[in-house]
Amino acid sequence: MKAVAYQQCLPIAHAESLLDVDLPEPAPGPHDLLVEIRAVAANPLDTKMRARAQPAPGHCKVLGWDASGMVRAVGADVTLFQPGDRVWYAGSLQRPGSNSEVHLVDERLAGTAPKSLDFAAAAALPLTTITAWEMLFERLAISPGKHHHGQSILIVGAAGGVGSILTQLARRLTGLKVIATASRPETAQWVRELGAHEVIDHMRPLGDELRRINAQAPNYVVSLTNTAKHYAAIAQAIAPQEVRAHRRSGNRRHRHRTPERKERFAALGVHVHALHVCDQRHDRAAQSAQRGCGACRFGGDPHDPG
Repeated sequence: MKAVAYQQCLPIAHAESLLDVDLPEPAPGPHDLLVEIRAVAANPLDTKMRARAQPAPGHCKVLGWDASGMVRAVGADVTLFQPGDRVWYAGSLQRPGSNSEVHLVDERLAGTAPKSLDFAAAAALPLTTITAWEMLFERLAISPGKHHHGQSILIVGAAGGVGSILTQLARRLTGLKVIATASRPETAQWVRELGAHEVIDHMRPLGDELRRINAQAPNYVVSLTNTAKHYAAIAQAIAPQEVRAHRRSGNRRHRHRTPERKERFAALGVHVHALHVCDQRHDRAAQSAQRGCGACRFGGDPHDPG
């Protein structure tokens, strides 16, 4: 089968950073689907893995996790799908990626692709949607339904991939007032179209921006931008007296004191969750534990580095 892979961690501008290769077609295990790939999506995780995960000498590594396609064959114990089914999924870090003609995925990680989406649109959604869903309904423990009268959620960096999905989920599936941040006219218009009730500029003081729209301190805050940069700004917007404490926690020696920061927010009745960009330590930890990294895959780092 044809695939796109790499053999060395090289800058993307290098001619051999990504290679067209021929690899043996894999055979499905008991719970595997052999999927004929129709579309894939590129994610920040792909760039991080290509920059840091060096294949063994003489071997190559295939990237790609978000994918959609048609089931070509199934393993002996597969019960959820059959050949000819349309599927979409985010794959596993422990297997070759989906940038190939065919791909193996455990049936328990796949879903039936919506009929309303073509393959390209379906492939663009899995990782961002998993991240947004788990952040909203599991990490923040917001219950679905329209009963959140008078409550609000502030989404810092709402125009990005995860933010775009999170904005829609919060607007459609909860009764929260959705306050989104965007710094350019086109991104502000974008998040309005996605359902944000109000849009403020995260390049300006958030407290001033909230006052501009006559908004009370939000009940929930999600930061999808540079978390360290915005903790103090969020604290300023919610409770000015807390700024000094958060700034003191911002130096390198105290960078990992996220639980203390969250406790201060919690004391104010504010629930905060931050999506951290995974670093090399977490990549190695995830690989050694034989599981995907929470920060990269599911929008929450189990080590919660702050």
